[in-house]
Amino acid sequence: MTNPTNLRRHADLVDRMATTLGLDLEEITIAGQLQIDTLGEAVMACTGCTNADGCERWLEMQTKTAPAAPGMCRNSDLFERLKAGRFA
Repeated sequence: MTNPTNLRRHADLVDRMATTLGLDLEEITIAGQLQIDTLGEAVMACTGCTNADGCERWLEMQTKTAPAAPGMCRNSDLFERLKAGRFA
């Protein structure tokens, strides 16, 4: 089981990645385009990442909105669907 500190870290990484991609997860969820369960699954997928430190470094290097998540991102497909306006 994932500990609460690790869950918070990865929830933050998912939110920061979305923001860096120009996505507002709260707004998308309220609009019904993202199910809460799907968001939870995204956080859980992120907890399985073996390169969270690399993700944090990538996020820190971004000075403006990025066009796409890095290849290492386990949620890149989800973010691409959301950017395209497709429900998740």
